[in-house]
Amino acid sequence: MSALFTAHQQDLAQLAAHNRARRLVARAGRDFSSNDYLGLAKSPRLAAAITDAIGRGVPVGSGGSRLLRGNHAEHEALEAEAARFFRSETALYFSSGYAANAALLSTLPQHGDLILHDALIHASAHEGMRLSRADYRAARHNDLGAFADAIREWRASGGRGRIWIAVESLYSMDGDRAPLAELATLAAQEDAILLIDEAHATGVFGSDGSGFSAELEGRDNVITLHTCGKALGCEGALVCGPKVVRDFLVNRGRAFIFSTAPSPLMAAAVREALRIVADEPERRARLQRLIQMAGDALAPHGVGVTGSQILPLIIGEEGETMRRAAVLQAAGFDVRGIRPPTVPAGTARLRISLTLNVEERDVRALAGALA
Repeated sequence: MSALFTAHQQDLAQLAAHNRARRLVARAGRDFSSNDYLGLAKSPRLAAAITDAIGRGVPVGSGGSRLLRGNHAEHEALEAEAARFFRSETALYFSSGYAANAALLSTLPQHGDLILHDALIHASAHEGMRLSRADYRAARHNDLGAFADAIREWRASGGRGRIWIAVESLYSMDGDRAPLAELATLAAQEDAILLIDEAHATGVFGSDGSGFSAELEGRDNVITLHTCGKALGCEGALVCGPKVVRDFLVNRGRAFIFSTAPSPLMAAAVREALRIVADEPERRARLQRLIQMAGDALAPHGVGVTGSQILPLIIGEEGETMRRAAVLQAAGFDVRGIRPPTVPAGTARLRISLTLNVEERDVRALAGALA
């Protein structure tokens, strides 16, 4: 074997020794792991929207970055429609939530500023902070007092810049909500800017499916991120906020400037997904009924009842977590084990995700398998 990749081979061997080596597996079994919460990924309306766009001559590829020839009328139409849907001044379309988070946190906070983030925020936010010129610190998960104390300590130590409070509205591994109203009050008191990642709430919660931050949209100190690859069943992400934020990202956001623009066909699909969410509230109602039923059925087996579509079964030990996941998968249930570093040490878990790709009988069958 060539010595060129010895260090990489050793790293992979260490992962395997600790049962943390990842591999790609084909999807199989009943869907209790995807983020396709509203079951839109296979929606006939989305397929028809793409077919219609092809018929209108919309290209598959963009051909370049948005600042070169990659900007298409479909991108701009989506951004205008998204701004109306989310009641923000502007929107900017990114190729993924990861790219959007990385761009937001590496570009907007400036030297001398502080990014104060929830301890359980997305990995993509950490990537943006790592590239940022600002200082960044973690606050205990969903602990408003910890956020306030961290701000006070930073000011006492001489911090004079802008404070950026970064949170998720609905946490992807615990399924719990952030105290957004209280955080918004804290941000107003501290003249801070509140960054809200709505990845797992967009389409599912809030007024017309616009997320938990719906009542805060339009404030000049609130920026939201709405991913399109989860409940919307598509791909990409929308950053919503004041016009100056959009303009600054277009001019300074390297993840935006130097990326090939998303497919114009996907932009057309996201526009249709927003319309489906608005036109078909029964999807959200069905999911809420499934959430309630699943909580009742799965709680006796140790599954956390969160009030959301994300239900964790905390096991703790990594090997046992993966063993149980394998047993469920063999029984026809696509439930995945989640291990550190994705979750904190000692909290390995089965992450049960509820979508409209399953029905109540599937949930009852899962409860039987857990038993």
